[in-house]
Amino acid sequence: MAALNIIDIEAAINWWRNRSPSPDGITACPEVRALATVYALMTYHHESECDETSLAGPAQTAWLAWYDSTPDAPCIAICSTSQGDDVCKGCGRTFDEVQHWPVMSPAEKRVTWHRITMDNTAWRFNRYAERAREANAAAPRITG
Repeated sequence: MAALNIIDIEAAINWWRNRSPSPDGITACPEVRALATVYALMTYHHESECDETSLAGPAQTAWLAWYDSTPDAPCIAICSTSQGDDVCKGCGRTFDEVQHWPVMSPAEKRVTWHRITMDNTAWRFNRYAERAREANAAAPRITG
């Protein structure tokens, strides 16, 4: 089983906080409470990861809803594994990760996302990310 990183648990909490803000500034929605329990236990036990099967029903449901809001694959349509590279220069995934992506669990995919993000060597994080930022900055703004 794959391990969920505490960074993803925190991201899910913040996503739910933005999606279902507290009506009174004190209470939190059920999804935030479920994920906050997981986060608190991880912090208390000094753990940066938890097994995906350890999430109780409401926390798992809340985490999966957040997961569904994230990009599925890191692919940028420049796959060097098809040219024989062990690791794709475009997205940073290994050949096996690219091949098995469709059958990987959400937690396994997040483990891969976390690794390639921390590596920060794939083109998706430098060359093409810079081009995307430049294109967005140059795009005309429509105001109404």
